[in-house]
Amino acid sequence: MAGKIKLNWIAKNLIAAAALLLVLFLLVKFGLDIITRHNMTVEVPDLTNVSVEEAESIAARGHVGVKVTDSVFIYRLPAGVVYRQNPQAGAIVKRGRKIFLTINSVEPKKVAMPNLIGYSILEAKAELDNRGLVMGKLTYQPDIATNRVLRQQYRGRTMPPGEPIVSGSTIDLTLGIARTESTTRVPAVVGLKYVAAIDALHDKYLNVGKATFDPGIRTYADSLNAVVYKQDPDKSASRKLGSAVNLYLTLDPEKVPKK
Repeated sequence: MAGKIKLNWIAKNLIAAAALLLVLFLLVKFGLDIITRHNMTVEVPDLTNVSVEEAESIAARGHVGVKVTDSVFIYRLPAGVVYRQNPQAGAIVKRGRKIFLTINSVEPKKVAMPNLIGYSILEAKAELDNRGLVMGKLTYQPDIATNRVLRQQYRGRTMPPGEPIVSGSTIDLTLGIARTESTTRVPAVVGLKYVAAIDALHDKYLNVGKATFDPGIRTYADSLNAVVYKQDPDKSASRKLGSAVNLYLTLDPEKVPKK
């Protein structure tokens, strides 16, 4: 009898211990979910080509924040509007994430041209972004290292480091290419705005070829708001580094294929 009581006592304690462990597991799991905002993600809204005040309002509705971190001067773009954002529109982030904005300044400002020679293309792009400069055409020539910067040019002229240049200027790069690393896959850019599409192509070491805008797109601001509705070649096609992708852009949302 005493043995039976002892076994019952042990069984009850084992059940109680298992229940306690289960409760602790659930508390830890749901506690971590709350702390890390598990599954509380949102899609980054498009904040480009609007004023900072409008961007703040749009961001608030999208459950993210904004912070102006830089400015450039694009003479064809209205002063004070958002030119670029990071992360880009469509990215998935946690709620409350800060979206960093580059706005168009009222007056042109000059920056010192950085020395990108020897940098990887990713390092060069980051340095250009930090200086408020824009990466332009990518040209490739044989070299022992792929995507290493060999030359930096502005409007066809080699740009020496330290020379003053207007913020927002486009810098063309000549990069090396090894025989074994000569191709890339074309990304999907349909549904992206013009600047975002250029960035996506550069991320895959490609250039914009011919950009065909709908007849209703008349101003520079219109072109920045235009969305790609067709690309040639299509996504996932294999192309040599530095190849061109033709874009067709519109302001008509009905022309853009649904995802």
